[in-house]
Amino acid sequence: MKITIVAGARPNFMKIAPLVRAIDAAMSQGKNISYRLVYTGESSDTSIDASLFADLHIKKPHVYLGVVDNNPTQLASGIMIAFDKELTENPAHVVLVVDDLTATMICALVAKKQGIKVAHLVAGTRSFDLSMPKEVNRMISDGLSDYLFTAGLMANRNLNQTGTEKDNVYHVGNILIDNIRFHKNRFIKPMWFDTLNLKNSNYILLTLNKRTLLSNKVVLKSLLDTLIEQSNGCPIIAPVHTYVRNAIIDAGVKAPNLSLLPPQSYLLFGYLMSHAKGVITDSGNIAEETTFLGVPCITLNDYAEHPETWRVGTNELVGENPEALAQAMDKIMKNEWKKGDLPERWDGRTAERIVQILLS
Repeated sequence: MKITIVAGARPNFMKIAPLVRAIDAAMSQGKNISYRLVYTGESSDTSIDASLFADLHIKKPHVYLGVVDNNPTQLASGIMIAFDKELTENPAHVVLVVDDLTATMICALVAKKQGIKVAHLVAGTRSFDLSMPKEVNRMISDGLSDYLFTAGLMANRNLNQTGTEKDNVYHVGNILIDNIRFHKNRFIKPMWFDTLNLKNSNYILLTLNKRTLLSNKVVLKSLLDTLIEQSNGCPIIAPVHTYVRNAIIDAGVKAPNLSLLPPQSYLLFGYLMSHAKGVITDSGNIAEETTFLGVPCITLNDYAEHPETWRVGTNELVGENPEALAQAMDKIMKNEWKKGDLPERWDGRTAERIVQILLS
């Protein structure tokens, strides 16, 4: 069985890596399975430098399609043409796509047009907001897929309500947990950790990425001012991209205990996340990882792609509400955060289940 695995952005590789390792293991056992890893972006993309693949214990993509465009329509058309050529020259039995990007939807469509089966990893997630481009991508990708691999039972219910055939839906668990479990003992303490006089469980980790929040200076400043006030001088470490750093500075946010740092490698960031007193984020992936690690997490959003993180795990949703953020921060600082449990099948064996299903 030949599988083409598609990545459209850096976060996809976190979910692809366990699957690649599982396929490699199956190949070493003589199983009839192989993969070709395709990245739709450019080889010069600084977000996926060589250290990422070394950290994740996987090889670089077999091919880079080299499609980059800020216009969603141009991006979609570019990926469609490039991936159609890729599949024609390198036929596959299954094309596996990840998450909810434009690349996810387009590559699923191209595969289906060529008569190739489609597998959607992390299927069935919904925000129920069709004004979000990602929600449209999710719905179309799910609708085209022959294998729908879900992380939780809520995703199964979402698919069931859309009339998806149950025989095509597989509750395999959260593949992000495979990565955290695999790398947990390999996390590396940053060299600057002691320089900033940080101590384990005595700092707040802040990550931001959502451009709609960053573009609203009033809301952004209100949230960050609340965070700083409630931290009571506890160090706040923020490894952020340049555009995030600029947005924070432009909003006029600064404090002696707030350190804006460059983005960290996977293993360095894993250390920061696993040893934090609490994490403030707008990332669903981080909410999932902190649930596995048992670290308190506050998400600056009104919904979670995996509701298990707040229903069962250590995550809480506060939206963009400073008062809700203040109340949640108060619990973290007083060590009164809920304990949380692991959702079903968030056990680090998701990739193995997927390979078994594909082979069967």
